[in-house]
Amino acid sequence: MHVILPRPLKIDSDMWVDEAIWGHRLYDEQTPWLCFMEFLNILNAELEAGRAFVEQVDNMLTYNPRSRLYLRNILFNNPRMAVIERQHRNDNRSQWDRWKESMVNSAGITTPNYSYLEERFLSFEDFKEIVDFLSASTIEGENNKRWSSQFVFPFGPDCLYEDLNVRENNNTSQDRRFFARTGELLYLMLSRSGRGDELLSYFKKHILNKDTQFNRLVASLQSPEDVAYSKREGGYLPHLHLPEYEMLAQDWVNLFKCDIPAYDVIPYLINLMGLHMLLYSLNRAKEVLGQDEKTTFVVEIVAPKKTVIRELSADSFSDNHNLSRFAVEHYVRSVCDTDEWKAAVQANEISDCRDILKKMFEWPKDNKEKDYDHIESSEELFNTFFENAINRHKQHLNKFHNVWSREIGLSSRRGSRRARYAPQDLLLKSLVLCVVPLRMEFQEFLETLYVKYGLIIGDKQADVYISNGRADQEAFAENAIRLEQRLASMGLLKRLSDACAYVENPFAIQEEG
Repeated sequence: MHVILPRPLKIDSDMWVDEAIWGHRLYDEQTPWLCFMEFLNILNAELEAGRAFVEQVDNMLTYNPRSRLYLRNILFNNPRMAVIERQHRNDNRSQWDRWKESMVNSAGITTPNYSYLEERFLSFEDFKEIVDFLSASTIEGENNKRWSSQFVFPFGPDCLYEDLNVRENNNTSQDRRFFARTGELLYLMLSRSGRGDELLSYFKKHILNKDTQFNRLVASLQSPEDVAYSKREGGYLPHLHLPEYEMLAQDWVNLFKCDIPAYDVIPYLINLMGLHMLLYSLNRAKEVLGQDEKTTFVVEIVAPKKTVIRELSADSFSDNHNLSRFAVEHYVRSVCDTDEWKAAVQANEISDCRDILKKMFEWPKDNKEKDYDHIESSEELFNTFFENAINRHKQHLNKFHNVWSREIGLSSRRGSRRARYAPQDLLLKSLVLCVVPLRMEFQEFLETLYVKYGLIIGDKQADVYISNGRADQEAFAENAIRLEQRLASMGLLKRLSDACAYVENPFAIQEEG
């Protein structure tokens, strides 16, 4: 049993249930990409403060991200640019003047001054080309998020800024919808992994490098006046040490060690991070439930026709999906087994019952206590709290497994009414780059995927399903053959003979000698 760190004194949630199990917080609306962007903001801010990946006091993370409102208005709140360039073609002076007039009410900026741009670009057309290029690199560009929640690709530290809500009166406030603290959990995990220094060296070289060409392009749009920082506090991760932290850090180090171009490595980092966050969420639920068996995913390598593996994979998905709700139910009901609660119930002291729920779960919040004053029995009080806790869990964290497994390409509903684990090519390639140093025998590769991540693909890993009669050995052997064929079509596997196939890492750096 791992030691659980005390919850913070300042709590900005309406009860402390999900957070007690998983931390503050796993959130379905924050996709893996946005989690990574929030993480980069924290890492860059802490790097500037001289304490990157150093947690000086447990769960007391405080960091200062940038707002960069000039940059964001130029890239994402600039609807007149194309029209102005077309209407005043070949008239550079008019183009600049009309455009600056169109930006006089830039959101979040009291008295905007864009005159610095004319000194940095030879012409308005050059300026527009840069803006069009960078705008097209928006993270998750095909979405309907407001302009202040749009994020440019992380070409470097000048691309990083926090999620904001900008109101009509130019007041700005931090928004926790898309930067919902999942990135804070990721940062804390890596800070506690024991690999922080090694990871930092790679990030400084590949992703947080100010001198790259594309980062300099973004910097050219920044105003010298836009130096505002915000102070952000929070980030609660219950466990000080877990194997999951070290495994995530090791996988990221493995990816950085490959000879992958700097920006191209990011999707692989995000896919592996997403898989580890899923494992973390499922393992924490199992820990609460007292389940010791390994977390597994029955993976279907999609076949032309429906197979028994598809049903097993859908069942595996469903079982994992339900774990978090079962964990919350068990955690909440545990209060009924305490001597303190039993004594309060036996004495019919409703006020004592309220105090116990307040102490254990921070429920209800002080401003909502009057909403439950009418409750006069311990049973009704507990049932009300139980219902509130489950409904709150269903809103977001209960959806985390479904959303994140889909986002990283682990799950799919294609060809089926039920979701199941059916990995996409990018995730498969991410796994190869991460676990294959140079080359690896195919059966060893399957076993490595099972040992590290619980992925059940071949018959040797599916013994429990074969022995209980839910599938035969041939079904899983054919599943493995389909993976072999797929990896070969991706250029990631070579068969040397009928009995010998090797998975190959195309970005591996071969050691001399």
